Amino acid sequence: MKELQRLAIDPTQWHGGQIQFTADQDRYLRRVLRLEPGDRLVALLPEPIGDSRWWLVGLEPTGATALKPLPEPIEPIQTLTLLAALPKGSGFDEVVRQATELGVTEIVPVLSDRTLMQPNGNRLERWRRIAREAAEQSERAAIPTVTEPLAWPAAIAQMVAHDGRFLCVARRSAPHLWQALQLLADPVPNPTSAPASAQSQSPRTIALAVGPEGGWTPAEVDQALAAGWQVVSLGGRVLRAVTAPLAALAIVNAWGETIAHGLASSAVD
Repeated sequence: MKELQRLAIDPTQWHGGQIQFTADQDRYLRRVLRLEPGDRLVALLPEPIGDSRWWLVGLEPTGATALKPLPEPIEPIQTLTLLAALPKGSGFDEVVRQATELGVTEIVPVLSDRTLMQPNGNRLERWRRIAREAAEQSERAAIPTVTEPLAWPAAIAQMVAHDGRFLCVARRSAPHLWQALQLLADPVPNPTSAPASAQSQSPRTIALAVGPEGGWTPAEVDQALAAGWQVVSLGGRVLRAVTAPLAALAIVNAWGETIAHGLASSAVD
């Protein structure tokens, strides 16, 4: 279905299989893309309707009609939360966009001791819109959640149930994130599914925390350690606040795909 336009739809736009576009969506589809009644596209919903979040829909003179559910793309076997301290300026826009492309499940904007930005509701809505657009572009099966900004103590307190919680730091002796990930147990097989495969494994839940310009303060590191987080390194280079999240996510993706490949290979064997 790569030839079809994808469009993220809010559940409030779905009315028994009839879809009502927003004014911006309607303008984009009809004036920019020049689609006409009868043309088809793919609607991406945040929650499944029936058996799928992906639906083939047909454009009508007003709105669209759902035609049939579609197979969803495969998401990573890990559930991944990114806690990112807000950088200055509009840098977080790019963090949200590229983190979505890299498969993040949830993005938590963090107000750290060194955060300079004080975001308002308009910023949050912008980040959520960027996540929707990036999910459309990268053919994600799901749109990541962008939460309200949280102070650092509140953010780490919400991650207690995650299997792995990793605090990325620079200029500090710490194991590499890749090494730390290897110490996580292999995903637990789901007893209700057979044969074992990458898709029949219970996903691991991972939280990554990446700091602001200047890095985390010693007090913030101590708070994370007290809450059970592990301090990790992203390598020998000092990365910008908007680069470090992408490096960390790429490492986790590589780890997850290595596991998925191994599980799939063992299933074939």
